[in-house]
Amino acid sequence: MQQYIDQRRAAGIVTIVVRDGKLVQLAAYGKRDIEANSPMPTDAIFRIASMSKAITSTAAMILMEEGKLLLSDPVSKFIPSFKNSTVAVAPLAGAPADAPIGILPAKREIAIKDLLTHTAGISYGGGPAAAQWKAAGLNSFYCADKDEPIGTLVERMGKLPMEGQPGEKFIYGYNTDILGAVVEKVSGLPLDQFFQTRIFEPLKMNDTSFYLPTGKRARLAAVYSLKDATAAVERAPDPGLGQGDYVDGPRKCFAGGAGLLSTATDYARFLQMLVNGGELDGVRILGPKTIELMTSNAVGTLFNEGKAGFGLGFEIVDTVGAIGEPGSPGTFSWGGAYHTSFWADPKEKIVAVLMTQLLPAARGFLAVEIVLLVPALLVAEATVSYLGLGFPDSDASWGTLLKDAANVRVMSEAPWMLAPAVGDVMVDVGLVASALAVAATRPA
Repeated sequence: MQQYIDQRRAAGIVTIVVRDGKLVQLAAYGKRDIEANSPMPTDAIFRIASMSKAITSTAAMILMEEGKLLLSDPVSKFIPSFKNSTVAVAPLAGAPADAPIGILPAKREIAIKDLLTHTAGISYGGGPAAAQWKAAGLNSFYCADKDEPIGTLVERMGKLPMEGQPGEKFIYGYNTDILGAVVEKVSGLPLDQFFQTRIFEPLKMNDTSFYLPTGKRARLAAVYSLKDATAAVERAPDPGLGQGDYVDGPRKCFAGGAGLLSTATDYARFLQMLVNGGELDGVRILGPKTIELMTSNAVGTLFNEGKAGFGLGFEIVDTVGAIGEPGSPGTFSWGGAYHTSFWADPKEKIVAVLMTQLLPAARGFLAVEIVLLVPALLVAEATVSYLGLGFPDSDASWGTLLKDAANVRVMSEAPWMLAPAVGDVMVDVGLVASALAVAATRPA
C-alpha cells in the first residue's frame, strides 16, 4: 500500500484484516488530507458509497425474518408508483436522431428480490430514457445534496421508464435506494433510525452514519482524483460530488444505495457478523439460514458473464477458477464509488476491508490488491513465526515479535494459504515481501 502513497496514486489508505475473529492487521498509510498535512489515522471516516448496499440488504432481510416482507412481494405493495412500470426501448437502427423512444409495459411487476439482485431493470438514470431521468433529478448515485427524503425520490422513479425488463438482466443502479425506501415504509422508521437501532448500535458500529456529526469533521478523509494512469492525485472539487455534502448539506436524504459513511473497523465488524452466520459478540442480527441465502448466487449467469454470481447484496464466488482471484466458493465482496472495497471468505473466516477516497474509481489496482495481498500477508506471518525470525522493537509496524513456532496453526483445509492463522498479531502489509525475502535466506 505504501508504494501507492509514495507514487502519489492515492493520498491515504486504511486496511484491516481479520482472521477467525482476531485482528491480524490494521494499518494507515499516507495522509487523511494532503493540503492540511494531516496524517491518515486508523479511525478515519470514509464515504463508502455502494458498500452501503450490503447494510441496506441486511436491513431488508431483518424485516423478512420478522415476516413483514417477502422476497416475492411486488415493490408496488409498498411504493404504489411502481404498480404499472414501463420499459424504454431505443429507436430502431437507422432511425432519425430525433426519433422518439418506445415505451413498453413491464412484463411483470418488480419484486423485492429484483432490487436485492439488481435485476429490476433499473440503472442510475441511463438507457434510452436517460433524458427523462435527468430531468427528474435522477442521474447519479450521489444523493447527499438532495433536499428531500429518499421516499419522494423513489416515488418519482416508479413513474419513469426503466432500462430493462424485470428479471432479464443485471443492471446496476438505484435498486438498493428503492429497497431502503421499502425498509422505511415497512418499519415505519426513517432509514437512519432503523440502521442505528437494528444494526449499528447492536454491532457497536459507532462511527457509521449517513451524515457526519460536526464533532467528527476532522476525521473525514478528503477525496482525491486521478486524471489518468500516470497522473498524481489531485484534490476533488468541493462542494458537490467531490467532497460531498456529508457535513454541511441538507441531511435529509437517507440513500441506502450509496449514502453511508464508515470506518474500516466498523465495516469489518459488520462483515464479521455476516461471516459468523449473523451473530457478533453474542448479539444476533440475522439467522444462519438467512446469511446462507444472502451469500448464495441468486442470478445464475446474469452477472459478470457468469464468471461470478451475485447474491442478495454483493458479488459471490461460485467457482474460484472462473473469477481468477484467491478465495473460496462463497467468498463475497463489493466496493464503492470512492474506491473503498471489502472481501470476506466465510470458509477461511477472513474479513478484509480497504478504505481510501478516489473518484472516479472503477474496480482497479487497489481493489484487486486487497484480494491478492491478504493471503500473502497471512503466509508471511506464519512463515516468519515458524522460522523464529525476530523483528526490531523500534519498528512498530511489525507489531508483536514472532518467536515461538507454537504460534502457528497450519490449517490443512487451507493449503493455498499454507499457515494462515496467527492469533492477535499486527503486521504491515507493505512488509510482506521483505518477510518472505528474509525467510527465503534461511537454510531449509
